[in-house]
Amino acid sequence: MSAPQPARTTLTIDEYLAIERAAAYKSEFVDGIMYPLHRDAAWNMAGASRAHNRVNENLSGELHARLKGTGCQSFSRDLRVRVSPEGPSYYPDLVVVCGEPEYSAADPDALVNPRVIVEVLSDSTEGYDRVFKFRQYERLPSFREYVLVAQNAPVVERFVRRDDGTWAPSRVVGLDAELAFDTIPVRVPLAEVYAGVTFPDGPAGT
Repeated sequence: MSAPQPARTTLTIDEYLAIERAAAYKSEFVDGIMYPLHRDAAWNMAGASRAHNRVNENLSGELHARLKGTGCQSFSRDLRVRVSPEGPSYYPDLVVVCGEPEYSAADPDALVNPRVIVEVLSDSTEGYDRVFKFRQYERLPSFREYVLVAQNAPVVERFVRRDDGTWAPSRVVGLDAELAFDTIPVRVPLAEVYAGVTFPDGPAGT
């Protein structure tokens, strides 16, 4: 996702929702500030944007297909996640819910019980996704697994919540490797995640 750029006005959550429902593009909401997620023309022309979209769509398709019959379901990009009653609200690249999805009473379009959250990293937002958003997401009791997917190399990092509340990290590298989720019954070859992606040193997918 592109680097968030804050709007100028501090808003209430109700004001944010009123603007968001009428807006032509999505915005995240943190501490009274809207962070637009629309892409400008220059960003859309960049190869990183195409790689980000391809990786996200590949993994979205794999999760959708492999979760059938498991009691879990995936959502891609357009589903808002609300961390607490007062906010913040985010749009993760991918979310997996097991059991019935639960939504905020104050914001019926915002999910509050994700099990797995996936973010596809970019140079401009990696630190934001890796640190700040992770700290916000972990406030959700249902949240058990955080997956960070690189777009410029076949590298995927996972963080799984232990019973004591700490997070166990792991890393999968290479197109011959397989992404095995810990909290859902899904395994995806990295070759499928990166199919059609051209890395800086040459094509890696088909």
